[in-house]
Amino acid sequence: MNVIIVGAGKVGYTLAQYLSIDGDNITIIDKKDSALEHVNNNLDVMCVKGNATSLKVLEEAGVREADLLISVTDSDELNMLCSLAAKKLGAKYTVARVRNPSYDEEITLLTEAVGIDLVINPEKAAAIEIAKLIKYPSVCSIDNFSDGKVNLVGFKAEDTALEGKKISEIRFIRGNVLFCGVERNDEFIMPKGDYVFNKDDKVYVIGEHNDIQNLFNKLGKYKKKVKRAMIVGGGKIAYYLAKIVNEVGVKCKIIEKDLSICEELTELLPNSIIINGDGMDEELLLSENLLEVESFITLTGRDEDNIIASILAYNRSVSNVITKITRDNYRDIGKAVGINTMVNPKSVTAYKILKYARSLKNKKKSCIENIYRICNDKAEAVEFIVGNDTTNIGEKFKDLEFNENALVVTIVRNNKIIIPTGDDCLKVNDRVIIVSKDKKLLQVDDIFYRW
Repeated sequence: MNVIIVGAGKVGYTLAQYLSIDGDNITIIDKKDSALEHVNNNLDVMCVKGNATSLKVLEEAGVREADLLISVTDSDELNMLCSLAAKKLGAKYTVARVRNPSYDEEITLLTEAVGIDLVINPEKAAAIEIAKLIKYPSVCSIDNFSDGKVNLVGFKAEDTALEGKKISEIRFIRGNVLFCGVERNDEFIMPKGDYVFNKDDKVYVIGEHNDIQNLFNKLGKYKKKVKRAMIVGGGKIAYYLAKIVNEVGVKCKIIEKDLSICEELTELLPNSIIINGDGMDEELLLSENLLEVESFITLTGRDEDNIIASILAYNRSVSNVITKITRDNYRDIGKAVGINTMVNPKSVTAYKILKYARSLKNKKKSCIENIYRICNDKAEAVEFIVGNDTTNIGEKFKDLEFNENALVVTIVRNNKIIIPTGDDCLKVNDRVIIVSKDKKLLQVDDIFYRW
């Protein structure tokens, strides 16, 4: 596909990186020399300097032949204007990042009036991901498939019944649950029956929610429902997050240094407690009952502050600590100091746009419903809907040859969840979830071995 990305910031760069790996022709527009130089030095993409609201600049970038234009600058209005101009000039599809909460309730109107095919709100998307981690405090990561029927969760094997055991020795695994991946020493492994878990492994298991909860009960990983959460940082993510979790009965306390932001949040979030103070101050955290909260979430604008505050909470034995980061290299730093649950809004946004871009490529054979990157982007889980033209429909898996780097982990058929065996097969309209080390799964057929 011919893809134009407007904005060479963190999200724009990440998108250019992912989409160029997928084999797309990428052109990126920005008016800053430093941003374009960074892109040019690291990625095999075309760079155009200029203001993307200029028709001349859009023409130079090839907008008339563009299959997709993605506008992810810091300005909502600029993103919407670029999308409108691109559609008028011939771009087939447009995506815009729109962050202002005041636009949130008008998304449908915006998409219809301006002609934007997909609107992404990074802060709201990140808040939704964090809310899932609050709802399921036993896990480091959670991704949902098939409208929430299937969960892919990641958790640490440390202090569980898995340590030192082979998968084949774990007798209490019953129901629709499958160990589909392990992260060890920054490598992704698809474990077989003879795989032996160690305490530092991050384990990925997929299945129906109740079956996973039962597994956690037997592993000693189950934690009670979160009722109290403390949030450090009162930005847009904190606003969306408090709104979401308040609706499911979680009481939020937000600590923010800026008094004007505190006053605004007090009006917007009547069911939350807003504290004007420094979230790095351990005495303040303790005086606000840090030891009584079940979840502690750091959402300031500085990764360093988020990590430091998370360490304070972690050292005080808060059971569920969630840290926002924006730099990928800080993930390793977080892990080194014991922080296992980190959310990167840039990555959340990029994954959603990547899913949309992939879905445009192959609508006929198998529609892509969800894409999640796992193990620091070394693997991905993709949900497809099987189409009429998918090959090997009705053929038993045991009679087929599969790509060794791909694994069919779940099939959802008529609302029934199937952990497949050799006697299972694919049928039209199945939702099939595949875990792969190959980052370029565009269709179900890509999992089959080709001579």
